[in-house]
Amino acid sequence: MAEEYNPKHIESKWQDYWQEHRSFEPLEIDSKKEKKYILSMFPYPSGAIHMGHVRNYCIGDALARNYRKNGYNVLHPMGWDAFGMPAENAAIKNKSHPKTWTYSNIEAMKRELNSLGLSFSREREFATCDSLYTRFEQEFFIKMWEKGLIYRKEASLNYCPNDKTILANEQVIEGKCWRCDTPVVQKQMFQYYIKITDYAEELLAYLDTLEGHWPPQVLSMQRNWIGKSKGLKFSFAFNAPSVKKLGISGLEVFTTRPDTIYGVTYCAIAPEHPVVEALLAKNALKGELKEAIESLRNTNARERAQKDKIGFDLGVRVIHPLTGEEIPVWVANFVLMEYGTGAIMSVPMHDERDYEFAKVYNLPLKCVLTRQKDEPIPTQEQMSQGVMEIEEGYLVNSETFNALSSTQAKEQIIALFEQRGMGEGVIMYRLRDWGVSRQRYWGAPIPMVHCQSCGIVPENMANLPITLPEDVVINGEGNPLDKHPTWRHCSCPKCGKEALRESDTMDTFVQSSWYFLRYSTPPSMWEDKPFDTTCLKYWLNVDEYIGGIEHAILHLLYARFFTKVLRDLGYVQIDEPFANLLTQGMVLKNGAKMSKSKGNIVNPNEIIARFGADSARLFVLFAAPPMRELEWNDSALEGAYRFLRRLWDRAVHIESTETLPKITHKDLKSNEQYARQKVYEALQKSHDIFSKKQVGYPFNTLIAATMEAFNALSEQENTQVWSEGYFILLHILEPIAPHICWELSQRYFKLANFGHIEVDYNALKKERVKYAITLNGKKRSEIELSLELSQEEIINEAKQSVEKWLKDATILKEIVVPNKLVNFVVK
Repeated sequence: MAEEYNPKHIESKWQDYWQEHRSFEPLEIDSKKEKKYILSMFPYPSGAIHMGHVRNYCIGDALARNYRKNGYNVLHPMGWDAFGMPAENAAIKNKSHPKTWTYSNIEAMKRELNSLGLSFSREREFATCDSLYTRFEQEFFIKMWEKGLIYRKEASLNYCPNDKTILANEQVIEGKCWRCDTPVVQKQMFQYYIKITDYAEELLAYLDTLEGHWPPQVLSMQRNWIGKSKGLKFSFAFNAPSVKKLGISGLEVFTTRPDTIYGVTYCAIAPEHPVVEALLAKNALKGELKEAIESLRNTNARERAQKDKIGFDLGVRVIHPLTGEEIPVWVANFVLMEYGTGAIMSVPMHDERDYEFAKVYNLPLKCVLTRQKDEPIPTQEQMSQGVMEIEEGYLVNSETFNALSSTQAKEQIIALFEQRGMGEGVIMYRLRDWGVSRQRYWGAPIPMVHCQSCGIVPENMANLPITLPEDVVINGEGNPLDKHPTWRHCSCPKCGKEALRESDTMDTFVQSSWYFLRYSTPPSMWEDKPFDTTCLKYWLNVDEYIGGIEHAILHLLYARFFTKVLRDLGYVQIDEPFANLLTQGMVLKNGAKMSKSKGNIVNPNEIIARFGADSARLFVLFAAPPMRELEWNDSALEGAYRFLRRLWDRAVHIESTETLPKITHKDLKSNEQYARQKVYEALQKSHDIFSKKQVGYPFNTLIAATMEAFNALSEQENTQVWSEGYFILLHILEPIAPHICWELSQRYFKLANFGHIEVDYNALKKERVKYAITLNGKKRSEIELSLELSQEEIINEAKQSVEKWLKDATILKEIVVPNKLVNFVVK
């Protein structure tokens, strides 16, 4: 081959070819042809791809290309998670429109992704801000409302008084607005909620079906987020003065540790708890105390979690239901209204969080559990040395329950409460209902109408989609939809009277909760239905889903939930959306995640321009296994480029052919056999990795085996072995570095497609093996011997190879380790 390796020319050529020939569009549904649905999590169109994108999509592309060449009908789509806050922020900064900014970024990122040669279906691409997508999302919302899965209630939100706008948690920095630095307050506003809690048990139970198919840490994170707890629910009665002050008779709590109930020394409640509301309403909180509690109330949950323990004695008391003791009620920053009842019974001696708070405010400690049955009860001085968190112990200081195990005591204490009608054993979940309202412009409008006569009613399906007006002013002050002169005005779908549209838009997690279902259906059907039943049945569920570990909880949980809801609404027939999940590690540089703020960004476009897409792809798959973090290494990237250039240059040894040569392995020379053996070892590894006999798709080991095989080919001159070996290596490398493989395959093998190749197991049968020859453990020689030699013949050959060291020595012992070494113990 005369010309030099020119990745820019080659890659442009094949990208045009694949586009022209629709090479990566899924075939029409064919029930006789097995399918594979390979999906990488779609990106937000920020305007530029980063190395995290490159890694994610190269992993998915390798899988998609492998399955195609092995005869599967492959769906490998791409789209854009296109609504959301960044578009509005950019509109304010650049004085542009979010829609213009978003679609412009999509075009830019599309060009960048195409330059990588990714085998996406272009015909099934869509953005979640497309009106056709919004139409069916609004249809789902209405169906869920009608089924009772969506409701509206008042909730506390982050509010910037200066910008007059609601802020997401991530827009609140140290209690202040990220844009203007104004202290954020909590504002009560009505929100729409989806009742994900109705599916808590099912979401939890179905995780068992994903064992072995999802990473264990992701399953654990999902289980912890759902947080199923069994315990006791009961109310502390307020003492008479407190009841008079509050007008409230009891403080309801839930505990998973009823065995520690005798250790309660205070109760803690959230700043938003009804008890606090009652005290504020009666003007019972004044001066600095009132200001301090108001400050707590104006701090969001994330900020509170990062602060030290802060609390205030409210001056009210409750009665312990078993001992009759009076217990103080404190407001505490670590108690959240969103979890449980917003109130806890605090047992500081046996809970670290309660202990830390008690130490700050010098609250009593009481030991009610010991690890061993006859263990002495610690003194106050000993208790002050640290918390005693005991999962399973024995009760002390607990009246009639003393000496019972924790398990026994839990059951008997719950039974006692139920017998006396004071409480009940219940199952509770940490999971809260999903708040989907967002007070911003760039999102899918919530399809509800406010009517003075009918209340809140859903829009007529025939009027969908409800689209956003484009003539808006976006300046960061409030929701632009509230200020539009005409958009909100409409007729009530129920009575026909004048009404107002809902101005809240949906959380972007809603869009990413069903996009994978939409891909199943060809665009020709998108006008009429969200998805076609026959298409869904054929393609779902997703066979391989690839994305970052940062999506291990919310996105995956919401997507699983939406699948179950759409099943119950009659749209889909599956229970779980993603059969297998691969969570790739982050891309690091200088030990830190790549980010603009750290100044360690590597621009993929510059890499592609300098080294080519194939080099970039080869590097990201070779540098680390997919699930591990990848540390950026410039020299390794250059090494990937040098390897491809050598692959190109040495192709001149190929004997151009339309059919592979027939090779009898046993008739080859030793170095020819070795080269062929290495080629087929690499092919076998490819089969093992893609068939999941090796966990986590360790492409790095496959690439290493391919490089070893290439080096072995380079050390022999048999053109038939060269040609066969090159053909196989191109097939192995095609999912990883496709452009160069298609080019060389077309030039030398008169084809530009790839198929399955069987392993020649004769090539893997070793005729000879290398032995290390050692004297007293020190290596003196290495020889290659036939596998058919007897032990006596092996020893004789070994002696000859180290003859000069044995001249003046006496052999005391001869040790043969089969197929590995011969050691002579000499004197």
